[in-house]
Amino acid sequence: MSTRREIFKSIKDVPQEEYLAGGTGLCGGCGGLLALRLFHKALGPRVVFVNAAGCLTLLAVFPFSPFRSSWLYTAMGSAPAGAQGIRDALDVLIAKGKLARSEDLQVVVVTGDGAAHGIGLQATLAAIHRGLDFYYFCYDNEAFGNTGFQMSPASPHLSRTTTTPRGVPGRKQDLFELWRVQRPAYVATVSPAYPLDLLDKVARAQRLRGPKLFLALSPCPPGWGTDAKDSVEVAKLAVDTGVWPLKEAIGGGAVTHTVVPHRFKPVEEYLRTQARYRHLFEPTRQEELIQRLQADVDEYWNAAVGPNAPHRS
Repeated sequence: MSTRREIFKSIKDVPQEEYLAGGTGLCGGCGGLLALRLFHKALGPRVVFVNAAGCLTLLAVFPFSPFRSSWLYTAMGSAPAGAQGIRDALDVLIAKGKLARSEDLQVVVVTGDGAAHGIGLQATLAAIHRGLDFYYFCYDNEAFGNTGFQMSPASPHLSRTTTTPRGVPGRKQDLFELWRVQRPAYVATVSPAYPLDLLDKVARAQRLRGPKLFLALSPCPPGWGTDAKDSVEVAKLAVDTGVWPLKEAIGGGAVTHTVVPHRFKPVEEYLRTQARYRHLFEPTRQEELIQRLQADVDEYWNAAVGPNAPHRS
């Protein structure tokens, strides 16, 4: 497996400090929570999180919070606007000498895929256009998980949701490219199963000013129909089968794939871990549909890497 790492090259380099306490109200095995915990480790404690309504809203329920940093709750569509207000206030205080630069805070929007792709996209594109210096952390569980796991623009083709019991007819919207075409400072996909890759990307992004996207695949046990203990393994299979490419781009430039397996596992191994794809195997195997999903992954990697794309094992 080829990887790109600059700062976090060994598990020994992972910060030991914990800025997000355990025992929250979230579902057991939440991939979004694990990714956010790692993300916070890399950023450090001087952070303001601006949370768009969604699953992770249950993290901080007044008057209690598991964070050593600050947390602001907003409506689903307005988190980037809230981030703008906080960033502006910090900059004004620094300019007036009322806040030392050493006491400045990093501003982070935390949102699910429903707000990121749909309800909050307008405010997000406006923030990118203004060049707002902020991080945008999207925990992508590929549906509206907080209200019953309905289909969102991020729901994958043929996956089952409560509003698409026969499988999603369309393709997953590409948030990475929606951002990249606006030429922000940084865009990246991450996975809780590859912590060093996640931490390394945060460290690179901290060198840059401007909008920075972190799109985290977030296995959702109740929505995906997986066991809570298997979330990391499911997230790893998404990368190892090529379903979830780990990549980054700086300033809207060329895409770099930061983790590439020498040989991809068949997509079927990933699909079989989840009840949301069970209809592809039971009561009868839907070979044509399974091969369609495999072909989509193969097409992506052939276009991204060309003739050097890894083969399936």
